Amino acid sequence: MSQAHLAYESRVNLGSYYTPPEIVGTAWKMIAPYVRSQTTVIDSACGYGDFLKHCGQAMTIGCDIDETAIDVAKESSNRVRFFQTNALHNVSRTKFGIPEQSDLIVVGNPPYNDKTSLIRQSIKSVDFEIDDDLACRDLGISFLRSYNKLRADLICVLHPLSYLIKPTNFRLLKAFTANYRLIEGLLISSGEFPESVKHTPFPIVLALYQRDAQGMAYSFIRSFRFRVTDKNGFCLDEFDYITGYLDKYPKKKNQPRYDDTLFFWTMRDINALKRNRTFVESYSANTIVLDRRKLDYYVYVDVFKRNLHRLPFYFGNCDVLIDDELFRQYKSAFISDTISHHPFLKKHFQIKPLEKQRVESELDMYFKALLGEHHV
Repeated sequence: MSQAHLAYESRVNLGSYYTPPEIVGTAWKMIAPYVRSQTTVIDSACGYGDFLKHCGQAMTIGCDIDETAIDVAKESSNRVRFFQTNALHNVSRTKFGIPEQSDLIVVGNPPYNDKTSLIRQSIKSVDFEIDDDLACRDLGISFLRSYNKLRADLICVLHPLSYLIKPTNFRLLKAFTANYRLIEGLLISSGEFPESVKHTPFPIVLALYQRDAQGMAYSFIRSFRFRVTDKNGFCLDEFDYITGYLDKYPKKKNQPRYDDTLFFWTMRDINALKRNRTFVESYSANTIVLDRRKLDYYVYVDVFKRNLHRLPFYFGNCDVLIDDELFRQYKSAFISDTISHHPFLKKHFQIKPLEKQRVESELDMYFKALLGEHHV
């Protein structure tokens, strides 16, 4: 049931999106072995309460800042204790009526709304209070911090995979990752959510965390095998990435000094590469002044962009993948392809471009070898 009572801007800022029932069912299969009669289950951003319909004998609590959503939720269930509140302000077990001695499980699809993201940036705002120790540029990270403040024993929620795999985001979760360990992670495309189907799909993880004094370091996430439907799984450490081979962002005070300086658009991740340009012919605040010694690797990224259709959704927030040894083997095909799309670069290479058919064949071999079972 879509939260149709909200205008589009409110849905974006409150993160009020419908979760397909099969995903809700999968979440409950994950937590079912841990639910006991003395367990309390809470969804602190419950919307219409879809995640709270299969709770068995557990004491169940549903909260949301949206009063209309809570009224609708109350109509669909009389076993859940619903109340309207801001779940990120004055956070404590007492506020939610959770006994201090109770085992606590958090479940749901909390809002994620990164104010710094360019997507829908013109309509993003947060106009409600958030505790200082929870406040963050992204509401989803604030919610994860709130679960730690509640000392939840188990957490099963949906959130962008980027929270875990991007080092900057992972550092923002320091208080959370010091006390929780990921024990299962199912990757889901944002395209499976009706409100997101028109946008570039990004990876969401249905994550199951268990409270653990050992916590988890970023190296743990790098080696963690995420579950993917019909695949053996996805692990970051199974690939090498372009970060170690070139500059992804402009350097301070790095202005062009020569008439034949080469420029490349700023790189963030694979999904950003889908939207942005690669080689450009003029300087701006968003361009990288190329180090000519690394030109071959910028060529690689340029060709990689034209082959993004080969990648499944779950690579969306990763850096560009590379197999350097294999790239060197097929480098002439990469350069030839770039020259055909950017003729102004031809003077910078001392090679005779390969025939189109050979280029296509060698690029196909490279990407199939690079991606293996992940090749689309």
